[in-house]
Amino acid sequence: MDIHATRSSPTDLSEEQLAFREAAHDFAQAEFAPHAAHWDADSEFPREAISKAGELGFCGLYVDEAAGGSGLTRLDAAIVFEELAAIDPSTAAFISIHNMATWMLTAHAQPALRNAWGPVLACGEKLASYCLTEPGAGSDAASLKTRAERDGDSYVVNGSKAFISGAGVTDVLVVMARTGEGGARGISAFAVPSDTPGIGYGRKEDKLGWHSQPTRGVSFDGVRVPADHLLGEEGDGFKIAMKGLDGGRINIAACSLGAAQGALDAARRYMGERKQFGKKLAEFQALQFKLADMATQLVAARQMVHTAARKLDAHTSDATVWCAMAKRFATDAGFAICNEALQIHGGYGYIREYPIERLLRDCRVHQILEGTNEIMRVIIARHLLNTHEELR
Repeated sequence: MDIHATRSSPTDLSEEQLAFREAAHDFAQAEFAPHAAHWDADSEFPREAISKAGELGFCGLYVDEAAGGSGLTRLDAAIVFEELAAIDPSTAAFISIHNMATWMLTAHAQPALRNAWGPVLACGEKLASYCLTEPGAGSDAASLKTRAERDGDSYVVNGSKAFISGAGVTDVLVVMARTGEGGARGISAFAVPSDTPGIGYGRKEDKLGWHSQPTRGVSFDGVRVPADHLLGEEGDGFKIAMKGLDGGRINIAACSLGAAQGALDAARRYMGERKQFGKKLAEFQALQFKLADMATQLVAARQMVHTAARKLDAHTSDATVWCAMAKRFATDAGFAICNEALQIHGGYGYIREYPIERLLRDCRVHQILEGTNEIMRVIIARHLLNTHEELR
């Protein structure tokens, strides 16, 4: 069976992009496939596998080469994340979040800080977390309360963050904190080493999915951060966060594509092997139609994600709304495809011997994070109602 049958054809991708896809596919088969079920069952963080991903450049995909990264495009990165997520969406999603935080740091840090952190983050030697969400500020991120007060050559940070991926095992935190007035314009961004005195980590959350990456709350109690760890200028934080999230939405959409592809591949295999009423499942037209709809949804979602990635790479004026549309469509479609694949497997899809239930659990949160899909609809509607640009 051709594993690439429903992936982009060679005419859609360059020779270099096809090579990235093959490298990511081979890596995921070698390093993720034998262990993904174990990491999920035991909630084990696969630090060694992530380090190996870093050796291939997967931990700094779109970080500038001058900062130690691979210097690839957002489309290149999406292709890689999809292949990794086809085997293990949880670990692939963590790598995508690390990429986002690493890009935010290297793109906005002062040279000394960039030189200190960029190369070690981009190669996977060190890892990064992104700290935006708070207990009282989820979708309404501009209302965050964590505060950073200037005190001589430092800022003193107080507050708390919630649902932080990798918290407790990563080495640097990209933290959004309020330095000025209420609302988005009073927010600044900081790179904070994770072992700075005054930082505390909550219990590891017991989650539906994403078991291979820890999620914790993070508290800041008089945490002193050098002033040169400010990213950009004071008040730039929300703008930096939103730029990061445009790419993050493409990343997580790509991870949903991967989960859906993995589920579709599993359903195809199962339909070719399983027999009921004296014939293979693949001979039942109702299931053929189900498979056809799943493949159609996946191909449509992939084309939207790739278009959005190209627009983000080209810095088009409508890139943000395309990222929102791609994230909304691909994450909804990805979960639906995984759910249909589970239905095709019947009772076997519900047990852990098969990968379907893990793919389903892991991709469900994609409809919530990097901005809920309801917020994506808000972004899209505002664009349609407040601008004269057509979405083409």
